[in-house]
Amino acid sequence: MKNSILTVTVFVFTLISSLELAAQEFKSLDKSPMDMTAFPSSYKISDKIVKVIYSRPQLKGRDLLKLAPPAKVWRTGANEAAEITFYKDVIFGGKELNAGTYSLFTIPSSDGDWTVIINKAKNLWGSYYYNKDQDVVRVSGKVTKTEKAIEAFSMMFDKDMTLKMGWGNTVVSVSIQ
Repeated sequence: MKNSILTVTVFVFTLISSLELAAQEFKSLDKSPMDMTAFPSSYKISDKIVKVIYSRPQLKGRDLLKLAPPAKVWRTGANEAAEITFYKDVIFGGKELNAGTYSLFTIPSSDGDWTVIINKAKNLWGSYYYNKDQDVVRVSGKVTKTEKAIEAFSMMFDKDMTLKMGWGNTVVSVSIQ
């Protein structure tokens, strides 16, 4: 009798544990997945100078200027504001910048260079809580146009450590030394 009760008890606990595990659902892939780029870009090099963590919205037939409106502060991606970490002091777009972790914002333009902003605030959702008083550096990001459209917002560093941000037919570049 004791063995039967013990067996049933073990079976019930096992069943409950299995149901709890089955009830856990992992989130599906985000519509604007998070990505990262760094310089140097090789994953085998651990001595990075700069790293950016950002989310990658996609155009999906929409107009870039509606998603990143001109003359308004943009989070530079999707979801949380892009986060940029400098592991060494640098010259960002011609201005001195101390090592540290910052938020990266931009102000798009429909007919010229964009404003690129390094801001001390961290862990912000979008640009809703952006505060100009927290700006550390504001520089001009040179705009070039591409022939082939870039569907998903993307960032990269070229061999000269220039930060390039591309979306649609627009590429914004800021030199880093």
